[in-house]
Amino acid sequence: MSGLVNAVVICAVAVLVIARQFRARRISADRRWWIVPAVLAFMALRGPGVIDPHHEVAASFLLGAELLIGLAIGAGWGWTTRIWTEPDGVAWSKSTKAAGAIWTAGICLRLGLFGIGALLGVRQDSSALLLGLAATLLVRSGFVAWRAQSLQPTPNGQGPEYGDGVALARLKERV
Repeated sequence: MSGLVNAVVICAVAVLVIARQFRARRISADRRWWIVPAVLAFMALRGPGVIDPHHEVAASFLLGAELLIGLAIGAGWGWTTRIWTEPDGVAWSKSTKAAGAIWTAGICLRLGLFGIGALLGVRQDSSALLLGLAATLLVRSGFVAWRAQSLQPTPNGQGPEYGDGVALARLKERV
């Protein structure tokens, strides 16, 4: 039953995250952005089966690769997310088309890892995929929270815009 529960959780979280990433979303000011990844990691680690006992070295390599892919996808997704502030100072985020490409590449890499594991005869549990998803969401949320903190409203009440922070010319041309 644990495998079925993990599969349902993976599908539900992936559909929810992918469907919501292309809509503008308010970035919450609270510090609880790590809770969902922590719950996913707990679900992945709650039972045995993360590493195949008959192929410990290969299973450990595949788990490490899954985690590295998850971290890279999370960093790329967080970096390509558009972040801005409204005049009231509220930060918003929306993923770009580049984030969709990153998700596609990540899914292809994960399918490749699954294929390598199947060729090696390694029994792969959904726990590794759940850990990779947790790593992706943790890094993405951390990147977005970090980037959103750097956006502060300007003194005139407007949020940062293109060209903010660019030094103005000191000398004007004579007419």
